[in-house]
Amino acid sequence: MSGYSVSTQEKDPSKFALAIQSLYNGRSNATGTVTLTAAATTTTVNPPNCAAQSAVFLFPRTANAAAALASTFIGAVGKQSFTITHANNSQTDRTFFYVCLG
Repeated sequence: MSGYSVSTQEKDPSKFALAIQSLYNGRSNATGTVTLTAAATTTTVNPPNCAAQSAVFLFPRTANAAAALASTFIGAVGKQSFTITHANNSQTDRTFFYVCLG
């Protein structure tokens, strides 16, 4: 379950309470998963909460992702996107969890 989003126009206090409870319980819209693009050297991810000053962290989800860590890094971060630079190979299961903060 991801975090709960509340509109700036929201008037119902229970919806704000739900959003606060979600944060307290560790839920957030700052996470996701990404599989590196096969036969390419970059993979672009488009999380809506990402900003140019965000810090992006990758955590391997699969064995091939763990093996790729040494040559995998965040090459660029921008508004609603970040780019992962990685080795070019044909593997289709280099899957990571990500967290985009800030």
